[in-house]
Amino acid sequence: MAGKAAFHSLGCKVNSYETDAMRQSLLAAGYEEVPFAPGADIYVINTCTVTNVADRKSRQMLHRAKEMNPDAVVVAAGCYVQDAEEALKADPAVDIIVGNHEKGMLPEILAAYFEDRMKSRGIAVSRISAVKEYDELPFVPEGEHTRAFLKIQDGCNQFCSYCMIPYVRGRVRSRRPAEILRETEELSGRGYREIVLTGIHISSYGLDFEYPGMNRQTPYASAAETNHRLLDIIRGIAGIEGIDRIRLGSLEPGIITEEFVREIAEIPEVCPSFHLSMQSGCDSTLRRMRRKYTTHDFAEKCSLLRKYYGTPAVTTDIISGFPGETEEEFAETLRFVSDIHFSRTHVFKYSVRRGTAAAKMDGQIPEKVKQARSAKLIELDKKERVVYAESFLGTKVSVLFEERAVVSGKKVLKGYTREYVPFLYYTGQDLKNEILELTPDSVTPAGELTARDPEYTPL
Repeated sequence: MAGKAAFHSLGCKVNSYETDAMRQSLLAAGYEEVPFAPGADIYVINTCTVTNVADRKSRQMLHRAKEMNPDAVVVAAGCYVQDAEEALKADPAVDIIVGNHEKGMLPEILAAYFEDRMKSRGIAVSRISAVKEYDELPFVPEGEHTRAFLKIQDGCNQFCSYCMIPYVRGRVRSRRPAEILRETEELSGRGYREIVLTGIHISSYGLDFEYPGMNRQTPYASAAETNHRLLDIIRGIAGIEGIDRIRLGSLEPGIITEEFVREIAEIPEVCPSFHLSMQSGCDSTLRRMRRKYTTHDFAEKCSLLRKYYGTPAVTTDIISGFPGETEEEFAETLRFVSDIHFSRTHVFKYSVRRGTAAAKMDGQIPEKVKQARSAKLIELDKKERVVYAESFLGTKVSVLFEERAVVSGKKVLKGYTREYVPFLYYTGQDLKNEILELTPDSVTPAGELTARDPEYTPL
């Protein structure tokens, strides 16, 4: 039974990628996509469990779907399912549960459910720790032909004290090079010019298999050599006609070695935009988080990137109010963030996550304190975004345009520089998916670069 299907994704870009893959598989099976609103026959919610807040939002979306149509089939998929299988089986708002390992079988799961609802309601979720191979869930995005996310890896072996991901996503599993390149060629053929490599822990790409390689023939054991596996993938993608930009997803600081940076700097398609996951600018807090570097190490990685790229975008994540974080420790983080001059800082308040080591730690921080600390980091981030954008004034930048928008009643094209700085171009031209070299003349309070087409006269 095909019908009208609606989709909603919570959490990370990997979840978004997998939601799109499930969407494409249902469309291929004859389902019609409709908005996530009343009227759908099937609601697919790809859940998140990175924090207790994410758990709550996942439950809320599942219940909201059932409220929109009590007769619809509500599918709970993803990470929250892996952690709360039994609770979801008992939840009357949920009709089908689909674990991370089962997402590629959604059409078959629905077909079995419609054949025998009572028998198929509580589908067993695979023990993710037992999953050894990468789950091939390929799809080619349709519609917007500008930037595409390309999943190359799943799972994580880090076991940070605040994180559930290794438990719900499993250990590192890497996608085979041939599949990555095949999908990239399809994306290029559909007009995509920028590829964003994504995964749960892409710095570990290739750690889990003997790698036949595109340029190398032997397996690698050390962390440093593992970098070559990711390098080979990047080189392979760069060699595909039509791909002008390659953007790397979140990287662990450890992968940033002199050799790695020197090698990627020689690949012109790689964008000078790097997200290094930091979480805290205080060494004692980093130890409690079980992060595998010091602030000194992290600062050296930033210096390496700037040595080879000049003014690359260096972005990061910070968790404020981690258990035991004193005022002095927070002050260290604030100073460190200020000294590094990130182009963008993503700030998160620590959220207790049941089942993690951090949830059992002494010194849980009151919500008001976490909020106040977050506010200081966010205020610093706003200033640094503008300062970084201003560094490009009067110089030519490369902009890939993505969409048309209206700002203060005037038509603009919105795009991004290679450093992922947003760019507003006041023009009446249709330049979507075009790359232009432009000289910005101003910066908005939000850190956006702007320029005006000299031939553009707004109505």
